Amino acid sequence: MRVLALSPGPVLAQLERLPALAAVAEALGAMVQVACDPKCRAAWELMPGFEKLIPFSFESNPSLADWTNLLGCVREPDFQACLNFAEGQSVNLMLSMSHIPTRVALSGFASTDLIALGQGWAAQRIAPFVEALGCSLEADGFRLSLPSKALDNARAELPAGDGPLLLMAPSGASNDWPDQRWGALPEAVSTRLATLRSRSLSPELKLGERAAAVACADVVLSSCPLTQLLAAYSNVPLVALGGQTGDLPERAEIRCLGGEGSLTTIGEDDVLTALGF
Repeated sequence: MRVLALSPGPVLAQLERLPALAAVAEALGAMVQVACDPKCRAAWELMPGFEKLIPFSFESNPSLADWTNLLGCVREPDFQACLNFAEGQSVNLMLSMSHIPTRVALSGFASTDLIALGQGWAAQRIAPFVEALGCSLEADGFRLSLPSKALDNARAELPAGDGPLLLMAPSGASNDWPDQRWGALPEAVSTRLATLRSRSLSPELKLGERAAAVACADVVLSSCPLTQLLAAYSNVPLVALGGQTGDLPERAEIRCLGGEGSLTTIGEDDVLTALGF
């Protein structure tokens, strides 16, 4: 069985859809093909059951020729179902000619199953899409399964020692937690835990390498939404600077800090307390 996902949006939106498509792949024994911006490929490569990416940028004002090419791509394989996260007349016209028997979406005349978003955190709200295919979704239980080589490479980048590893991942945005506070934090923690090791990730690090680094950490401190979600998917304790509770699962080991205001108002003591010191 093959399932198509029409998936507009940035990398973060793609990551939020991983648990849903992974649930479909596992429950139905399906292979999943995804039409999205090719810049988002790395997100889907993290998902078991991912077969192929169909490069298509929904946000770049696709021409009639682009839609015609996409139609050709989705008519050739034998898709049994489509989860359509896109909206608009063009995508519905394309889908109406696709011959895919089951087409699930929030709106659109080409849909065979119209649904509304569910309750819960960002990844869980997508549950009605998979329920329309007879599957269930428990997004909080989704876990990344990374290649051993990627994990070995990440371990090779870790500082020496046997102490716990604090992974820091700034977003690099202009409104991020100040650089000097990121730089001073490891020393502040080491006064309370001398064996602490720390590593800071560049905001430019590739997604797959970022996921492996997160999986090797003992605790993650991050203002980067991508890293925050990767930590949730890896079941690694997380302090999410600027994180909103509705974007992440409710777990004791996930703490959102400063989501209601500017990150510049978050003090070092606030972060140390959130980290358990």
